[in-house]
Amino acid sequence: MSDPAVYENYFDRYTRQVPEKDLTEAFAKQDPVLNGFLAKVSEEKANYSYAEGKWTLKELLQHLIDAERVFCYRAMCIARGETQNLPGFDENDYAGVCDANRRSWTDLSAEMKAMRASAKLMFGSFTDSMLNAKGMFNSNEGQVKQLGFIIAGHTYHHIKVAEERYL
Repeated sequence: MSDPAVYENYFDRYTRQVPEKDLTEAFAKQDPVLNGFLAKVSEEKANYSYAEGKWTLKELLQHLIDAERVFCYRAMCIARGETQNLPGFDENDYAGVCDANRRSWTDLSAEMKAMRASAKLMFGSFTDSMLNAKGMFNSNEGQVKQLGFIIAGHTYHHIKVAEERYL
């Protein structure tokens, strides 16, 4: 689990869902959970929304992809020495224009797997000093390593929501 003494902020709701203290191990243990979730959803079910105004499963998966891409970008910037506060993003605005429902679940799943493979390679390439580098993102101070734990926790969070409300 990430160290809350290093960074206490909005993202704790995600990092607290990751029991591992090692990021590589956290991603490895999440792989079967993520792949199982992706395999569980049929093309027909992927268009389902549990209530009016809520995302479909396709939109939820596109959100996971978009968020992981943003978190990876932030991690890369901070690891490379960026000192500016990196911007936040409004997931509802992004979902409103992503047009995920025109895509197949198979295509979205393939993109999610590729995104995760890329994230694992990137975080695996960072030195300890890069992983421990601090920066600002969305007006919160945090470490590169924390962003990896946010990715894993955010994924657990949305898989749990999907299983409880969609599946």
